[in-house]
Amino acid sequence: MIKIPKTMTGVVLPGNSTVEFREYPVPEPGHGQVLLKMKASSICGSDIRAIYREHLGKGPEGYRGVIAGHEPSGQIVKLGPGCKARKVGDRVTIYHISGCGCCEDCMHGYQISCHNDEHRKAYGWQRDGGHAEYMLAEETDCIPLPDNLTFIDGAFMACGFGTAWECITRMKTCGSDRLLITGLGPVGLAAAQLAKVLGVQEIIGVDLAPGRLEFTRSLEFKKGTPLVDHVVQSGPDALTAIKKLTKGKGCEVSIDCSGAAPARLLALQGTRQWGRCGFVGEGGKVEFDVSPYLIHEQITLFGSWVTSRKHLADLAEILGRHNIHPESTIGSKFTLAEAAKAYDAADKGQEGKSVIVFE
Repeated sequence: MIKIPKTMTGVVLPGNSTVEFREYPVPEPGHGQVLLKMKASSICGSDIRAIYREHLGKGPEGYRGVIAGHEPSGQIVKLGPGCKARKVGDRVTIYHISGCGCCEDCMHGYQISCHNDEHRKAYGWQRDGGHAEYMLAEETDCIPLPDNLTFIDGAFMACGFGTAWECITRMKTCGSDRLLITGLGPVGLAAAQLAKVLGVQEIIGVDLAPGRLEFTRSLEFKKGTPLVDHVVQSGPDALTAIKKLTKGKGCEVSIDCSGAAPARLLALQGTRQWGRCGFVGEGGKVEFDVSPYLIHEQITLFGSWVTSRKHLADLAEILGRHNIHPESTIGSKFTLAEAAKAYDAADKGQEGKSVIVFE
């Protein structure tokens, strides 16, 4: 018999680069819902950009003062009535947006772009998220976590790795491609790891932050194999370096994970003629000469937003099958009591992903 307490501590983000701790009753699962004991809950760059520093968003990005954390992973400890597939004890990651279930995007599993604003609620944004000891989730949002993957793997998959996976697979990235990544934060590192899973042999990564460049150089895909083969400092000489590494041609595939205008332009400029370029970094604007950089180079430009439930389940299965661990790109682990330090580390953006872990 699992003993569940009556109250729990949760983290709320006031929007002034601080965190607040509040006490909540442990929720009771309703119809089709499960109660999760949190095991890991990581911090996304979108949390920092749109909630932690200040409350920027409206609609899909509107924060409603709920428990933060939209990258949760945990274990089911209680089922509500009407659950059909999950059971107590199941290890799961969470597709982090619940939708209406009826619109076209929801029917395809893309709840991220649910058309019904009343029923679209993201964990940690419009409904309570994973920065508490327990979290209520819809059974349909629970994606089974293979036994050989850790709960931190599951948390990283919930948003960042799912986002990278969606874009690089939509671009049909494969072993014959070179890949250029602009922005070596958590999503950029995820793109590198997943591209290596797909057989990409050569990756060029670009970033501005010295800490991220140093951290990236330290990472291996497998023992003796660097995760990113060429790490380039962002700046006026970056494109020259990319062209030199590719014998003047550029990369067949590029992905911008930064959301910064110069990095987006660099991703386009560093893409080979007839190549594919993806934008996944949120926020910001971009301006470039369309004819020389896009039309005349015959480049296909992709905009990609998170992933679908089906593709997240596919990702979990593939990572489990290949025994590949997103956790290897971690920056630092923190307890829930250290949430302020966790957010501060994520805000500084000098290393890998920050994650809150639970006993």
